[in-house]
Amino acid sequence: MIGSGSIGSAVARELTNRNKKVVLIDRDEGKVETLREQEFEAVVGDLNDPNLLDPIDVKTIEVVLILSSNIAANGAAITTIKQASDSIRIIARAPSAIAKSELEAAGADRVVVPPRIVSDATIRILERVESAKHASNILDILRANGDEKLAIVVHDNPDPDAMSGAVALKAIAASVGTESEILYRGEIGHQENKAFVNLLQIEMGKLDEQKTRSMSEFKKIALIDCSMPGENNLLPKDTAVDIVIDHHPAEMKEIHAEYIDIRPNAGATATIMTKYLQELDVPVNTNLATALLYGIRTDTLGFKRNANPVDLTAAAFLYPLADHEILNRIETPAISAETLDIFGEAIRNRKIKGSYLITNTGIIRDRDALAQAADYLLNLEGITTALVYGVGEDQIYISGRSNDVRLNLGNALAEAFGEAGSAGGHATTAGAQIPLGVFSDTKDKQALMKIAEEVVIRRFFTAIGIENGDE
Repeated sequence: MIGSGSIGSAVARELTNRNKKVVLIDRDEGKVETLREQEFEAVVGDLNDPNLLDPIDVKTIEVVLILSSNIAANGAAITTIKQASDSIRIIARAPSAIAKSELEAAGADRVVVPPRIVSDATIRILERVESAKHASNILDILRANGDEKLAIVVHDNPDPDAMSGAVALKAIAASVGTESEILYRGEIGHQENKAFVNLLQIEMGKLDEQKTRSMSEFKKIALIDCSMPGENNLLPKDTAVDIVIDHHPAEMKEIHAEYIDIRPNAGATATIMTKYLQELDVPVNTNLATALLYGIRTDTLGFKRNANPVDLTAAAFLYPLADHEILNRIETPAISAETLDIFGEAIRNRKIKGSYLITNTGIIRDRDALAQAADYLLNLEGITTALVYGVGEDQIYISGRSNDVRLNLGNALAEAFGEAGSAGGHATTAGAQIPLGVFSDTKDKQALMKIAEEVVIRRFFTAIGIENGDE
């Protein structure tokens, strides 16, 4: 170890405690004597001296740590060490990113930047403090519910991320004696989602347009994996919501609730809920761990889409608690005939402009299959963005996928369809719904599809700056 300032001394002490043999080199003879008195092995040497390593048997050196703050001297030492032996690994210190690049170019195997390390550690501590505060606040709200019920509302046709997040909030509520019910509207059509609900025994209350349930029976309402009442969920738009927890980007000034926790840096709402469970020390049973792990995996596409370190740490916590046999059964269900038909229609009706693919699947009941089709078609050679849409009873449903770094798909769909319905999402995955309005009663399905096609193609290409589909 070359350089024995406060950082060097602390590192040397820790390495010695771990039974590592450490030799300290410093040009200050007085400091070397002090180090020897502290029972360190220390020798006098200068970073700029070509004979720097002469007092040491080079064959015994595995790693050299250069912890001086003098960049030029650190670079000279790297050159000396490289000339002495190619097998020695070098870890150097740099005060900035620019200096880091210089030392890497000089031959350092690793370069540490103390200011960045301190800032990263500070941010992690801050995040833990904020997380603890969030957890405390949500418990206060749940306790205030008393003996009355909490409604946990997820978005229409909920996916595993939304459902697992809701189950986690239900567990947290139960930990303080609050009864809750998970509510949704629509269909759980995706075959994997059906297997998910059945195998993990997830209980949810389904509502539909004809059987509107009064929310007055619930004292408080929570929105999970969505942030605004009336947007892709069963609540009227003017509903007063108490809790909002989501990972999708949102216009914060439009979100109103007693408690709001929206973290776009998380790849899944299940990740956020896992952190709550950890902070609150709520027991996580096998089914809950399995559900949350699957929720994280599906929303991040196996950690390949919108995944962040926080998702990986949450998954690492859940992994040993989950039932991996059940996970395998969820991931390999039988494909329904309708899903297969939707794939066929999507492939047959595709229209391609440059690297953009837009296709329709006709009249649908299983809207979840749109996302599956979009994922599949994005693999087509030359395609960077795939948009798949289908017509339901009263809505045009759109699902999009993109790996184009120039395009934020969520923003593009919001601009294209936000005023006509509801739309948004992430840069690489997004969706939209457009009400059919007066056209929902039409008997001419071909005419209906023609209208849908004109609306979707024209609005999307206009939003991304391609007029009438021409580049």
